[in-house]
Amino acid sequence: MTKNSLAISGKKVWKLFGRDPKTYLTKTASGKSFDEIKADGYIAGVRDVSIEVFHGEILVIMGLSGSGKSTLVRCFSRLHDITGGEIIVDGHNIMDLSEKDLIALRREKMGMVFQSFGLLPHRTVLENVAFPLEMRGQEKHSRRARAIEMVKLVGLEGREEYFPRELSGGQQQRVGIARSLAIEPDIWFLDEPFSALDPLIRREMQDEFMRLQEILDKTIVFITHDFDEALRLADRIAIMKDGAVEQCDTPDKIVLNPATDYVQKFTEDVDKARVVRAGVLVDETAAAEGPPVSARASIQELARQLISESREMIPVSDEGRIIGALSRQAALDVLLGSNS
Repeated sequence: MTKNSLAISGKKVWKLFGRDPKTYLTKTASGKSFDEIKADGYIAGVRDVSIEVFHGEILVIMGLSGSGKSTLVRCFSRLHDITGGEIIVDGHNIMDLSEKDLIALRREKMGMVFQSFGLLPHRTVLENVAFPLEMRGQEKHSRRARAIEMVKLVGLEGREEYFPRELSGGQQQRVGIARSLAIEPDIWFLDEPFSALDPLIRREMQDEFMRLQEILDKTIVFITHDFDEALRLADRIAIMKDGAVEQCDTPDKIVLNPATDYVQKFTEDVDKARVVRAGVLVDETAAAEGPPVSARASIQELARQLISESREMIPVSDEGRIIGALSRQAALDVLLGSNS
């Protein structure tokens, strides 16, 4: 699969909770606000959402409690049947799948990690990791070998025979991650997997997560309510409110150009220089002389050079190719105004 090919496509997706949601959606719901729908006796868990997830990317879905982020991800895997719209997963309209085909899709294509670790207390680390393979009917020797491989991958080598009670919270979370990876999912759903951890362990798990993604190159939908976590992990961020997506874009573009007042509230305390990269500010029509800077370098990383630089326009390269030029003044505006 290429990076630009679609893993998940959702078009005009609705998930309404109430007495007769399909009839209500057909006759009444379209165009109504969350509060208007609520006044009619329904809850809009997901409200007219169109969104795409590309192969190999990390899409972080974030928002406050009750914003609809977990409901949307459960629609992606059809843990919730949608009320209206369409969801395509790897070319399959999941609402058209039989129960047998849906179970096969989940078992073969999807991995899921939730906030609660969900480990089996009477089974060892290795047995917990091998459990989904056992449920799949895989032969004992091969599932044990796969489980050992996954335990090593998440850095728990030597603890294979430990029970969950003998592990720290961070180690238990690693077991949950290893278990979800054991089935070799193409698409990986993570619903606030680190939110129960203390800050130091949480940071450690974020580092581990990014290391794993560098190795595995999965398609990941990651839910969080923590904007700093989203900025650190995401290729793109979708910010939700009242069941709808307020903005979906790269972290630097969201920080530079919040689409709504609600999104602005998330970004107002962010150090923009830490998030914004040179490639976002590039003028593709401009030319400049001298050594280039990397499109992937943050403005913070370029701070010393920008302050001492005499050139007003600086070439920008991406994978060895000049893609345009960066205005020194525009970059300095981000740098010096990053806490405004």
